[in-house]
Amino acid sequence: QVQLVESGGGLVQAGGSLSLSCAAPGRTFSRVAMGWFRQAPGKEREFVAASSWSGGTTDYADSVKGRFTISRDNAKKTVYLQMNSLKPEDTAVYYCAGVYVSSGSTYYTREDEYMYWGQGTQVTVSS
Repeated sequence: QVQLVESGGGLVQAGGSLSLSCAAPGRTFSRVAMGWFRQAPGKEREFVAASSWSGGTTDYADSVKGRFTISRDNAKKTVYLQMNSLKPEDTAVYYCAGVYVSSGSTYYTREDEYMYWGQGTQVTVSS
C-alpha cells in the first residue's frame, strides 16, 4: 500500500505558475512509477504527466507540453508538478497516482494502470 498526499494547489491568475507536490510517506518510493491526472468540472479525469521510477523517462499530455514539468526526489519520496504559463482551462482537481513497476524506465498514461491515488488538490486559474 502506498499512501499519496498532494499539496500546493490554489488560485492563480492566467500566465502564472504553481508547483504541486505529492508525498508518499512511510513506504519505499524507488520502484513506484508516478503520474499526475486532473479532472475539471463536468469532465472525465485526464492524463497530465508521468514519470518512471528512476525519473529518467517522462511523458506529457499534448495540452501541457512545454508548460508543465514532472520531477521526483526519491530520497524525499516526493513527486512534483511544476506548472507554468497556466491557462483557465488548466482549472481542475489534480491527482497524483502511483504503481509499483519492475523497470526503471516504465511509466503509464492511463489511469486504470495506476493502483494508488492521492486525495486531489484544487487548482483554479482565473482569466
